[in-house]
Amino acid sequence: MAARLSPGENRVPLVALTEERLFFLGGLCLHLCRPEKTWTEWRFYRRWYAETMARAVFKFSRLLTRESGLSSPAAVHVLQNRSYGTDKRIEVQNPVVELDGDEMTRIIWEKIKEELIFPFLKLDCKYYDLGLPSRDKTDDQVTYDAAHAIKKYNVGIKCATITPDEARVEEFNLKKMYPSPNGTIRNILGGTVFREPILCKNIPRLVPGWTQPIVIGRHAFGDQYKAMDRVVSNMGKVELVFTPADGGDKQRHVVFDFKKSGGVTMAMYNTDESIEGFAHSCFQYALMKEWPLYLSTKNTILKQYDGRFKDIFQSIYERDYKEKFEARKMWYEHRLIDDMVAQVLKSSGGFVWACKNYDGDVQSDIIAQGYGSLGLMTSVLVCPDGKTVEAEAAHGTVTRHYREHQKGNKTSTNPIASIFAWTRGLDHRAKLDKNPDLHK
Repeated sequence: MAARLSPGENRVPLVALTEERLFFLGGLCLHLCRPEKTWTEWRFYRRWYAETMARAVFKFSRLLTRESGLSSPAAVHVLQNRSYGTDKRIEVQNPVVELDGDEMTRIIWEKIKEELIFPFLKLDCKYYDLGLPSRDKTDDQVTYDAAHAIKKYNVGIKCATITPDEARVEEFNLKKMYPSPNGTIRNILGGTVFREPILCKNIPRLVPGWTQPIVIGRHAFGDQYKAMDRVVSNMGKVELVFTPADGGDKQRHVVFDFKKSGGVTMAMYNTDESIEGFAHSCFQYALMKEWPLYLSTKNTILKQYDGRFKDIFQSIYERDYKEKFEARKMWYEHRLIDDMVAQVLKSSGGFVWACKNYDGDVQSDIIAQGYGSLGLMTSVLVCPDGKTVEAEAAHGTVTRHYREHQKGNKTSTNPIASIFAWTRGLDHRAKLDKNPDLHK
């Protein structure tokens, strides 16, 4: 047995038991307990004993980890099915950034790594704990660090996280109400969140006509998610003021004159650079899928704001993508959001739907439920550079199941979307590294 490790040495194994060694120990235990057993019977029972011992050693490793102050992953590595002694795992040349999460999905996340990832891949994970206690401890700095790490390594794989409200602030005794980690990461990386359903023949769809996937491309920057909203407590004017950086005259516009009582007000923004990146991501994704692309806005009401989205998309399409689309017999079209929603319900699917930030947030959940479940929805943030992605499950932290788990009750939580977050991220890593073994 190796010497006791310090907490910083959590990845050094204290014990390494291969399947062959477990077989030997299993047979030895059987012989000591049941010496009358024959050699043939010993060979027959040795796998059962090996598996039993593996489970026992794994539980012991968890206890050892807690008692010695070591952090996850466990200090004792029990190696089943594949022999790490010969290390036949697929080697992944470059790291991925792992972003841990909260509640039931955090528990599922750990099981996925233990049972489906690390036994088969020799993988360097740059780990960032985005669980709410960790974000509170670091004043949310861990979220910013994780986003910049994704920029560096090009692949992030994220577990579902809590976005705190007043009740969560009280529950976790937080210093303040932290913003959505997804929103923070998206604003640093830019790009577009593409949400695509996982189709299963044996799962009935609430909209039976949707026989092909509908992919939601959500603009992941600005709008309501970076808005400045305020309660107006008494009478007075709300003005929108633009101060030119070149020292020119200020432009001042009256938003509303509150004469009788107060109310609420909000100001939000977006940038041409971000909208252009959104457009390129959507056109590239549609070409990859070989599906038509639709953009929905309400430019009849927000003539300047939504009109800017419409104009930029059309300009980029005409300049960079029209010939490519027509060569593949694909098309791009702008539609009003209300008209688009009606058309989506009548369609059979098989297209990419580009939505502004808030529209994409709402419509992606509707689409997910129409296909059967939020648990069967993948979410991938694709940056305009075409290289950087962040994959995650499209659902939340499954709080209701976690409450039952805390009581010691059995739960049955769908892990499919979390598994697909790993496979989507690793598949992109394989493409970047040109790793055919990982791609398989």
